[in-house]
Amino acid sequence: MDLVEFERIEQTFQTFHAHFAPAFGRKQWRERARDYLRGLLVQASERGNAENLSEAVDAASARVLQRFLTEAKWEEKAVIEQLQAYLAPRLTHPDAVWALDDSGFPKQGRKSVGVARQYCGALGKIAGCQVGVFLAYVSPRGRALVDKRLYLPREWTEAPDRCAAAGVPAGEREYRSKTDLALALLQQAKQGKHLVATWVTGDDLYGQQPAFREAVDREGFLYVLEVPGHLTVFPREPRWEQRAYTGKGRPPQKHPEPGQRQALHARRALLPPAAWQELTVGEGAQGPRTYRFARERVRASRDRQPGEELWLLYKENLDGAEPRTYFSNAAPDTPLAVLARVAMSRWPIETEFEDEKSLVALDEYEVRSWAGWQHHVTMAMLASTFLLTLQQDWGEKAAAPDPPPGLPRGLRALAQAALDGSRPAPVADGHPRAQ
Repeated sequence: MDLVEFERIEQTFQTFHAHFAPAFGRKQWRERARDYLRGLLVQASERGNAENLSEAVDAASARVLQRFLTEAKWEEKAVIEQLQAYLAPRLTHPDAVWALDDSGFPKQGRKSVGVARQYCGALGKIAGCQVGVFLAYVSPRGRALVDKRLYLPREWTEAPDRCAAAGVPAGEREYRSKTDLALALLQQAKQGKHLVATWVTGDDLYGQQPAFREAVDREGFLYVLEVPGHLTVFPREPRWEQRAYTGKGRPPQKHPEPGQRQALHARRALLPPAAWQELTVGEGAQGPRTYRFARERVRASRDRQPGEELWLLYKENLDGAEPRTYFSNAAPDTPLAVLARVAMSRWPIETEFEDEKSLVALDEYEVRSWAGWQHHVTMAMLASTFLLTLQQDWGEKAAAPDPPPGLPRGLRALAQAALDGSRPAPVADGHPRAQ
């Protein structure tokens, strides 16, 4: 990498920061945003707290960077809206999908906002952690985390003094489930009108909730949401029975004939071999991502009665392993390939979590307050967006037929070197400094 490339990355960084600087308000916080962003991009992957970030920038001490997170009066919602507006011309595509998922951040102690013993995906078990619900935009042009909400368990919302001590705003202290937060993210993105997508996908935490599916449908979205195999459905055209009316009392109501309501995994076992198709849904790190899919029209089970008509989508690996099931409110004439593509659009958000944790310190912070968590996560999302900017502007996979499996680590290493003022810059051949 020569001096011209170093200077090009530095100029891209300055232009990127200038685009977002107004959203941080006062000049002091605009400058600290630049320093914190640079620190996230330069720091080693395992070192993301303010003290270590300050070692990567000359202009700010650890105390100054920590104040930027916890005391500075900048509104992260304004930055998020600007982030979505910035990404719109870079990622918008007719085949884009909104992907919902949550991520755990291991954390100890009772004073850190939202910390409780709950399932932590990062550890794969119940442990002390914070949990954030995230919205990602996934399109053939790339992917990005574009908004977030911090989940507060009931033990927090039922302790107003504890919330107040952690700086939780009064309007955020009412309990909201993860599905409530996910719906709010979709509604906010829809209201912002920057990034646009028709489809929504998410794991079975979201798909198994009928109220969430109904709310997503009312918002005008089409969904393909994973559901657990123990859920039950009825055939598309259930058979009914009704006892004869004796002439006394109310006439007996119709009931579905016994034996029609089945668990999803039981229906899967009854599918004939001809029902399955092999479909390639994109390119992954190891080559084409090909799976087996099948589907059928069914009715959801509501209080043990037939409910709304849905697509029931089945997915499994080519060897039959890792079976998955999904509900979709898509129209009956929707091609199977479309349902499969949307269902498998959720995997990039999991990879995005891994990338942002390892490359821009999404999970590396030492803050206890509400503002501190919101500010750090917002800055990590900005740092990841800068890497996406480099990736697209430098022409790497910008027009790939499937979202790249991960941020290019080689490109990230180049950005790290170019933005680290403490490292000696390389000297191009023929440059005066090379003599």
